[in-house]
Amino acid sequence: MRRIAEAVPDPELVVVTVGDLGIVRDIRLAGETVEIDVTPTYSACPATLAIELEIETAVNRSGHRAQVRRVLSPAWTTDWITADGRAKLKAHGIAPPLPRGNTGADSSRYFSQPAIPCPRCDSTDTKQLSAFGATACKAQYQCASCHEPFDYFKCL
Repeated sequence: MRRIAEAVPDPELVVVTVGDLGIVRDIRLAGETVEIDVTPTYSACPATLAIELEIETAVNRSGHRAQVRRVLSPAWTTDWITADGRAKLKAHGIAPPLPRGNTGADSSRYFSQPAIPCPRCDSTDTKQLSAFGATACKAQYQCASCHEPFDYFKCL
């Protein structure tokens, strides 16, 4: 069941699955029902209901009765993104989140920005264009080395 549930693509970041993002928290059998705990990437994520329905539908299609339960605690963190998920993001031009606490930002500057490596050329000579991208979980950056714009999956 885990393989089926975790194979559902994220509707906003279709290059990764919900398994890659680490939002499928637990799967257990309760009688004849497969109970699946899901933690959204953030509590107001507009894709949460769609993700839950897609997971439930995928498991139901496999011949099992599924029930998805939203679990908000502990809160999801980008540390739960798998290595495979990070590689998929980078391969599709989205800079994966930096490990929390290791942003390379100058802590002596109040508004310092982390050094985000370009997903195309790995240069850290990048600048933030906008704190908000196409989705709330991404920011827009540009690389000064290859001049390409890119999204950065924010560290949460």
